[in-house]
Amino acid sequence: MSGYRLPHGGLIDRTAPVPFRWQGDRLNGYRGDTLASALIAAGKDIVGRSFKYHRPRGILAAGHDEPNAIIQLETGAHSTPNPKATTVELYDDLHAWPVNVHPRAERDAMAINGLFKRFIPAAFYYKTFIWPNWHLFEPAIRKAAGLGRAPVQADPDIYDQRFAHCDTLVIGGGIAGIDAARRAAAAGDQVVLVTSGRLWGGRLAGSGGDADAWIGQAMVELAEADNVTLLHRTLATGVYDHGMVALCEHLTDHKPVAARTGFRQRLWKIRAKRVVLASGAIERPLTFAQNDRPGVMLAGAAEIYARRHGVAVGRALVIATDNDSGWRSAIALAAMGLHIVAIADRRAQVATTLQAQVHALGIAVHLDRVPLSVAGRRRVKSVQLAQPGSRMGAQWIGCDTLLMAGGWNPTVHLHSQAGGVLDFDAQSGAFLPRAGTGLECVGGAAGDFAWRPDDLDMPLSARAADADGAPWTGPGKDVDGSHAWVDFQNDVTMADVALAARENFRSVEHLKRYTTLGMASDQGKTSNVVGIGILSRLLDKPVPAIGTTRFRPPFDPTTIGLFAGAQVGEGLSPVRHLPAAPLHRAAHGQMEDYGGWMRPACYRTDAETEAQAIAREVRMVRETVGLFDASPLGKIEVRGPDAALFLDRVYATSMRSVKPGRCRYGLMLSEHGNVIDDGIVARLADDHFLVGTTSGHAAGIAETLQEWLQCEWRDLRVLTEDVTTCWGVVNVAGSLARALLQRVDSDIDYDAAAFPHMAIRIGRIMDMPCRIQRVSFSGELSYEIAVPWNRTAALWSGLALVGGAMGIGPFGIEALMTMRIEKGLIHVGSETDGSTTPGDLGFLKILDAADRDFIGRRSLIRQDALRPDRRQLVGLICEGTAALPVGAHLRRVDGGAKARSEGWITSSAWSPTLNAPVALAMVEGGRSRIGETMNVWDMDGQHIATLCDPCRVDAEGAKLRG
Repeated sequence: MSGYRLPHGGLIDRTAPVPFRWQGDRLNGYRGDTLASALIAAGKDIVGRSFKYHRPRGILAAGHDEPNAIIQLETGAHSTPNPKATTVELYDDLHAWPVNVHPRAERDAMAINGLFKRFIPAAFYYKTFIWPNWHLFEPAIRKAAGLGRAPVQADPDIYDQRFAHCDTLVIGGGIAGIDAARRAAAAGDQVVLVTSGRLWGGRLAGSGGDADAWIGQAMVELAEADNVTLLHRTLATGVYDHGMVALCEHLTDHKPVAARTGFRQRLWKIRAKRVVLASGAIERPLTFAQNDRPGVMLAGAAEIYARRHGVAVGRALVIATDNDSGWRSAIALAAMGLHIVAIADRRAQVATTLQAQVHALGIAVHLDRVPLSVAGRRRVKSVQLAQPGSRMGAQWIGCDTLLMAGGWNPTVHLHSQAGGVLDFDAQSGAFLPRAGTGLECVGGAAGDFAWRPDDLDMPLSARAADADGAPWTGPGKDVDGSHAWVDFQNDVTMADVALAARENFRSVEHLKRYTTLGMASDQGKTSNVVGIGILSRLLDKPVPAIGTTRFRPPFDPTTIGLFAGAQVGEGLSPVRHLPAAPLHRAAHGQMEDYGGWMRPACYRTDAETEAQAIAREVRMVRETVGLFDASPLGKIEVRGPDAALFLDRVYATSMRSVKPGRCRYGLMLSEHGNVIDDGIVARLADDHFLVGTTSGHAAGIAETLQEWLQCEWRDLRVLTEDVTTCWGVVNVAGSLARALLQRVDSDIDYDAAAFPHMAIRIGRIMDMPCRIQRVSFSGELSYEIAVPWNRTAALWSGLALVGGAMGIGPFGIEALMTMRIEKGLIHVGSETDGSTTPGDLGFLKILDAADRDFIGRRSLIRQDALRPDRRQLVGLICEGTAALPVGAHLRRVDGGAKARSEGWITSSAWSPTLNAPVALAMVEGGRSRIGETMNVWDMDGQHIATLCDPCRVDAEGAKLRG
């Protein structure tokens, strides 16, 4: 165990110990620690395993660029797969486990994979699992895929979403971001400043002296400014169209699970006139043999652990570098009490001022030296140094930690997402953002590693990488490529990159997919540029010509619940309840979701199955009388001098000729001539109509009517209002329906002559105002009684009481659907899809298109709409005792095994009336094929059916007109 807690320093609260569990072991950290810093302080060298070979992995970085310390956080519904230990703030009783280990990180049974490394190089699965069949291997491969485990329980947390606008959005809370926010605020801008962690100041947080004083004073000024919003623990995850920036604010993730209340995270969608990117830079690793061993880390990360958390990453450190920042890390770490054994620099010459400082600290210097390899299985024990490109003079130096300082890559992900262009800078070996495209980059994000504010006199060059180092040239030919890791999480080596190049996968995008380089959960933050440099050397092609892969959001893995926000469950699709819902439940209604409404599918007694209940309800309506709650049916009032003209244009069925007090069935079409809704339209007065829609389309049709009035026919004098939930509807259906209503206190004459089919009457029933339409969806004598929504339950109870002696009872959706299939009536959404025209449904005769225009009319006379072989509505006669499967395809009997589908079943049920299955189908040229026998093909088998007229019960309509 090599890591330990320094006796002083850091921004932790040493008076507030924090107990936590790692792999079930009880450990302690302090308030202000991350899980990673606490594990290092506890001497936990191995914190995970690589994906493919299960090699031991230690902590490499200190932020979102960490590829190794991937964990499973918490248990049960609160479990989160694959966060990085470097970004998880320590809290009381935190539970965490490494992923991809069996059973523990230190003792992983799957490490045996490493013995077969030579047989499973990059892309081996593309070549191996193709014989005899991919599906033979698929279960095992899918089981092995992935790292952490997603919880199987529903997410108990809630998430918030907000929209915001500002003049200047500054992304990054380091000194460059703080200074940019100060300047914008002083100019009068509305400013939003965000940082991903809990601290302000970036890499300089906790450095002491002038820097900390400057950061503290600047943050006080910004916090007191009325035009500045500060958001910490907030990560900018993506830049989208039209300059929208997505931010993920972590509100309670840093608290113990039991103490979390309110929103867990908040998604900010911010649009700003100006976006400043001050996201800093990411340090590059070096490539050498065994560079993935625990104890090999980034030098800048070691500084952060010491400065912020008071943690030493090792007891004897060697720093390998090719630029000045490695020397400055050595000086800074030595000043904080860490033992630096030596510095190895690839360069032959280094500034004498740096050498003098290092010699004064007693640190050995090895110029013109690079690491060839490290020794040690579970932790680094020594490092071998040699001249670049040669093993001459190789020597071993004892240490337990090797810090890599390979230069810095500006964090340009968001710049590139915004459409920004990158230019390769050979001196720093980095891709820099081109000014004038994308976002406005400052500080390290712009490649200005020595930048400092004007009013901070502290020489920040001692805290950042210089751009005057030798160009980054990648690894030397002396490196054993098969043991030099580029992508630490996905086990991609230099040899894998070389293999891809030999096999002609030379595009950087092909290299990524062939080797999986950069496809891990860190998204290649430490590996991509190194891999590009290696490919450049292999192909003898300049790095700019190689280019980069595409940067895609999110910048770091983001909780799916954050994007859903409140749009889950009823928040996504609010469940609505009938006005008489308690009565339905009391009557044993089986409540189910139909188009967003909880409605009774049927009313079951304890002794009945669902099928038996449906059959009983159908027979009840056919023989006596039943009650149905039709309240969800859409109801839209259309009023005005031009109401009739307006509806004549909207409906394919003519509405101008409807007389007050009468109703007409209407089909509404899209501009393509396809059916989008149907319903009953009643004319209440010359200038007043009541438009009925299907239950699921009420809101959509209301919006469609408004769109036509506001955008196309602005000259029409018409008002529309959706009154669906103002009126509850009770449907009284059955041969005794009229007799029942005649026994009820009402001022309406229900005699057949006074109240014919397709008529509407307005009056009172049971001392309630009502509108009653005599229309039928069951094929029986039927009345739809609309009363104020809050009186529906009273109407239902009153009708049930009066009809008790007649054998009245409730019937549900499924019984109604069965009866309408028996009658051959369509249900929009079942018999229709996005291509169904009125002619396909047999409605050409009711379309009065000779002297008027309506939406979709021109499309109905297109050649395609008039084809005789279009799919047309038919019924099906089938022997047997079970309903045909909905969706089953219809094929010619004489077509053989390869006969193609010529249609499918759209609705099907068992008919208690006929004591036989009934079904509707859409079949090519169906009306001309009545009497033809066809195969009904389904995954469960085949049946034989005969095409017939859709209506199988009371084809003359005597019952509904009686």
